[in-house]
Amino acid sequence: MNKTELVVLRYLANQDNSKVTQRKIAREVGLSLGSVNNIVRKLIDDGTLNKDLKVQVDDFEAPKRAIILAAGYGMRMVPINTEYPKGLLEVKGNPLIERIIEQLHEVGIKDIQVVVGFMKEHYEYLIDEYGVELVVNRHYADKKNLYSLNLACQREDLANTYIVPCDIYAEENPFRKKELYSWYMVTNQDTITSDVKITRNFNLKVVKQSEIGNKMIGIAYIAEKDGSYFTKRLQDFISSTSHENEYWETILNVDGTYEVLANVVDANEIFEINTYEELRNLDNDSNQLNNRTISLIGNILKVPHKEIKDITVLKKGMTNRSFLFSCENKKYIMRIPGEGANELIDRRKEAKIYELLGDERLTENVMYINPDNGYKLTEFVEGARNCDCSNNLDLEKCMTTLRKFHQLGLKADFEFNLYKQINFYEKLRGSNSSYRDYDFIKEKVLGLQTYIDSVKKDYILCHIDANPDNFLIDQKGNVMLIDWEYAAMQDPDVDIAMFAIYAMYNRKQTDNLIDIYYQNQCDFETRTKIYAYMAICGLLWSNWCEYKNSLGVDFGEYSLKQYRYAKEYSKLVYRILEGKENA
Repeated sequence: MNKTELVVLRYLANQDNSKVTQRKIAREVGLSLGSVNNIVRKLIDDGTLNKDLKVQVDDFEAPKRAIILAAGYGMRMVPINTEYPKGLLEVKGNPLIERIIEQLHEVGIKDIQVVVGFMKEHYEYLIDEYGVELVVNRHYADKKNLYSLNLACQREDLANTYIVPCDIYAEENPFRKKELYSWYMVTNQDTITSDVKITRNFNLKVVKQSEIGNKMIGIAYIAEKDGSYFTKRLQDFISSTSHENEYWETILNVDGTYEVLANVVDANEIFEINTYEELRNLDNDSNQLNNRTISLIGNILKVPHKEIKDITVLKKGMTNRSFLFSCENKKYIMRIPGEGANELIDRRKEAKIYELLGDERLTENVMYINPDNGYKLTEFVEGARNCDCSNNLDLEKCMTTLRKFHQLGLKADFEFNLYKQINFYEKLRGSNSSYRDYDFIKEKVLGLQTYIDSVKKDYILCHIDANPDNFLIDQKGNVMLIDWEYAAMQDPDVDIAMFAIYAMYNRKQTDNLIDIYYQNQCDFETRTKIYAYMAICGLLWSNWCEYKNSLGVDFGEYSLKQYRYAKEYSKLVYRILEGKENA
């Protein structure tokens, strides 16, 4: 029996045959009417079907269990995911995960494992109400759902198992009492965001990035005969570090083709809800559309929540998560603090900074800032871009703005003490550094304090976080310095050092930056001092990265580079002070 015949047979085995026509079969399974006519004729001729299209063979198996994947953040669901995990989004008055469980119960599946992580406590009630088993994924923040699926396979393999994402809403029950083969569900909708495309024979071929594919739903069934095979692939992939950050579908892909058939459904009958906008499109009356953040925005802008549109999650920042939205033909950005952000930042001090800046036009237009939780609403600057730290023209504009800010000589009643901050981040980290020579390097870096204290310096309000991404250049070439979360009293040369290490400059690039800021008038002592600040700040942000890493946030090369600045620039400064090298 070929693949198209299997697809038709599976469909008929799960239908009330009195209502089935060949035209309906063609529409439901995605074949032409002529193909269905030929397949039905053949299946009747070989005795697989009778003339009433009733299945006459008993080659089917009953699904036995389901694994629901519900551990992730649902990052694109900002701002809803600040209050609810994605599986508990309500559509038409019913949480998604409850509807999935009830649909599984309808086909006799009671053995259900729910893999949880983010906001796991919110799912605890499912144990009592539905008898599910919760499997806790402690690595939900740093590993993809390949890891979650493996956790659910500890007691038995994947045979006779449905794999289901928690963010699915299906008008009709997508599960069946009888299954015939392994499959993966896609819709008949074309999209450039898919990894696969259906072939004529219901294979799923992997497509290249930006190529058209079929929208992936994520529900799959693993048949009994394939259970041990896919479980073994899963375990092999998990044991390899090269696969640990992949999605579970990677185990289906062999040489560019999924080793399961496509289960094609109508795009108007089943929905994957990844964003606030997708939820609104599906259920404009969902209780969660008007969550606290949306209500806050509505109050600030004096509009109903339905006017808050086009919500788009911005690139995850190092401290915050933000989203862009439009309202009455204007665009805004809402900042929501990220993991552990309020442990790192005093929001009352940040609010004070914006007061000090007043009407200086150095920063973005802040519509609202909450000094208690750090939520901030700003106007979006259309067409603006970040500083290109490899472009001297950009550097000249940005350093002019930074110099203008420093020349204001603003004062605050709080400081950013570099040495105290290093100790503070160490305590937040709560364990020994991962770097083997950390204690030795720290001693060397802190030894620079005597030199720093001995040299001339100003003491004014500084940005502290003056990295290239915090300089916005608008279409007219005007520069704004944004995100003043760390701003406090310090030596303005710290801002130059911070820019250099954020940009991950080498020494030649750093000297170029110093020359631009100082307009080629930087003396030997000041240049050496900036090098020393680069070592101190490198150690500081290295500790910051290790703390954030303990929360599941990995900054990759940036983290390693900061530690290298601590090592290499402390060594450089000592050599300069000993007369062994020129500044």
